[in-house]
Amino acid sequence: MSATTPPVHYRHAGRNWRRVLTRTLTYAILLFWAAICLFPIYWTITTSFKVAVDITQGHLVPWLQYQPDWKGWRSLGLSPDTIREFSTPREEFLKRFRNSLFVALGAASLAVVIGSMAAYGLTRFNYRFGPFRNKDISFWFLSQLILPPVALALPFLVLYKELALLDSRTGLILVYTLTVLPIVIWIMRDQFQTIPLELEQAAMVDGSTVWGAFTRIVLPIALPGMVAAFILSVILCWNEYFFAALLTSTKATTLPVMVASQTGSQGINWWTMAAISAAAILPLIVIAILLERWIVKGLATGAVK
Repeated sequence: MSATTPPVHYRHAGRNWRRVLTRTLTYAILLFWAAICLFPIYWTITTSFKVAVDITQGHLVPWLQYQPDWKGWRSLGLSPDTIREFSTPREEFLKRFRNSLFVALGAASLAVVIGSMAAYGLTRFNYRFGPFRNKDISFWFLSQLILPPVALALPFLVLYKELALLDSRTGLILVYTLTVLPIVIWIMRDQFQTIPLELEQAAMVDGSTVWGAFTRIVLPIALPGMVAAFILSVILCWNEYFFAALLTSTKATTLPVMVASQTGSQGINWWTMAAISAAAILPLIVIAILLERWIVKGLATGAVK
């Protein structure tokens, strides 16, 4: 052994020290990033329990910097002292909540059904529209996300007025479906590409049709990716504001519109806005918890990149 070569146990100690340091730095960065991502949710929930003075002074830690108050939830009729009484603001909030839930679930379900069939066709059949092939068609779907929503404002207003779809949940479902459909097609296209074509060929050799192979073989395998696409679509539809504010007025307004409308002669009602936002976050958290297993499967099989 050379005189300059360190002993074996020193080399192992150096590797272990570097491994511990790398792992510590990795966890520190992840914790820091998690804190940044979760801070808006923390700020929203804590603000719903503040009064005006605590908000203007920037108090963040409850019971240490300020005493929590039910003012934000009381303004919605959802505080412990008002929950059993009739409340017009609570009825209005529940109406907006039902609209958001119905529209988001309806649009996401419709987008997943249509998008899955479109993505399956793009991965299993060869299409040709002039110079365009399958890859060009797939990119065209994705390129629709580049178009700013404001560019579609006037056409949608004119079209919906002619079709009597203004201020209706049906109209919102249709426009939301068009909004999230490119994302669903792209996700499901990647999902179907991971499924071997030989599985369908074997099913068709046994007498199954193309549709039978799709429903009995492909769909069960692609289900995690479909759930991941569904959850992403629900989140995007649930948080959409522009079209909801543009195409609705009273009957079909959603929670994002209600959040943005919390202004008065004295300024912005931050406590009420925070209470509505906190209540709007809850369904998404419940959906994520209930479908966590499917989300993990979808991520593991490459459904989301």
